[in-house]
Amino acid sequence: MSADSAFDALAAEFAPSGAVASKMFGKRALTLNKKAFACLIDDESMTFRLGADTTTHAAALALPGAALWDPSGMHRPFKDWVRVPISSEAEWSNLAARALENLAASFG
Repeated sequence: MSADSAFDALAAEFAPSGAVASKMFGKRALTLNKKAFACLIDDESMTFRLGADTTTHAAALALPGAALWDPSGMHRPFKDWVRVPISSEAEWSNLAARALENLAASFG
């Protein structure tokens, strides 16, 4: 499946939870209450806001090719966000669910 198709599937999967397909940094993103929790970076990867120092964050970083997301490319990564390549697309739904849960919990 292409990254765009995988994103569309996630958007449909999480729409009943209130997630909306939107934009972040000019990229396709999934948001809840206008706050992004997942973002399609390119044809090769998606990034998820998992919260630094969580077990899900550590597990995502352990996936082959995963890394902290550095949107500027200037070695200043967002420590809460993990970029996960399409080779681990099977994990994207679970990671998006965890990211959505973390975001929803932050709204209290």
